[in-house]
Amino acid sequence: MNKTHLLSVERLCSGQERIEELLRRPGLRVERIVSMQAASSPDFWYDQDWDEWVAVLAGCGTLLFADGPERVALQAGEAMLIAAHCRHRVESTDPDNATIWLAIHFPPTEDK
Repeated sequence: MNKTHLLSVERLCSGQERIEELLRRPGLRVERIVSMQAASSPDFWYDQDWDEWVAVLAGCGTLLFADGPERVALQAGEAMLIAAHCRHRVESTDPDNATIWLAIHFPPTEDK
């Protein structure tokens, strides 16, 4: 068994991001992401084949969506589900402190 402290912060320079895979099982991946004043490139969009539930554990971040809602600001303690192929990117993270995200990736639900 491995113990993980979800709120520990490594030293990162401005604009850096560190992704740590906490768990991987068939159909499931859990990541802890630490962002230090990081943002996606303006010409980059995540377009994933899986659903992603993302929570901000510390700090804050703003996600930009290609097809609406245009922007979603998340504070510590807030979470949202991003459906597969919902193109998005990180517009900004906390300007003063590290932002810690918890991301859970899993297969999309088939619409019936």
